Amino acid sequence: MQAEDFKNGQIIIVDKPLGWTSFQVVNKLRWAIRQKFRIKKIKVGHAGTLDPLATGLLVVCTGKFTKKINEFQSESKEYTGTITLGATTPSYDLETEVDQVFSTSHITQKNIQEASKTFLGKIQQTPPLYSAIKKDGIRLYELARKGENTEINSREIEIFSFDITQIEIPKVKFKIVCSKGTYIRSIANDFGKTLQSGAHLTELRRTKSGDFDLSNAVSPEEFAETIKNISLL
Repeated sequence: MQAEDFKNGQIIIVDKPLGWTSFQVVNKLRWAIRQKFRIKKIKVGHAGTLDPLATGLLVVCTGKFTKKINEFQSESKEYTGTITLGATTPSYDLETEVDQVFSTSHITQKNIQEASKTFLGKIQQTPPLYSAIKKDGIRLYELARKGENTEINSREIEIFSFDITQIEIPKVKFKIVCSKGTYIRSIANDFGKTLQSGAHLTELRRTKSGDFDLSNAVSPEEFAETIKNISLL
């Protein structure tokens, strides 16, 4: 593989590590390509942001294939994860501290299974205040960190399937297939409300995006090492 291959376009399926931003993954891959082939500039981008606290599939495109990013972003996504019942956080996940605690004594396994079914199909969802969505040119998480309350418009999303895979209250494990633009953190928060309690997302892993599957993914370090060992002869 040569520099021209990356300039003409490659798709790299990455398993994003916990704590990394999607931007950091892109930077790591871009740096590895530039260093190996001693090129000053190459386009590299990702098709669908993952939060730092999420892991899993990140589709990265290089060169001319960056034009395909919007196409790849529009595909459905599959996630697995854990919702913790009985408490909420402002960010709807572990980025922020618990702000309210609720009883879970009334919640049964049947309640949980029934609650998941209410999310199926096309629904209106309000994104989290702690998100990268811009309002008046400012990202919402910047406003949230300043303590500003901002009205956020809901948007239509679609949940194709929502399977509860394990219940050990307060932990609920799930697998969900959804349309682009779905915030699983918001699903977790709304799930708690549906159960007349509170909830937040404590684990999230993206396993599929369109036709791309996590089983074909490499870590950023594995990619960098592979590139490093490519023979230029």
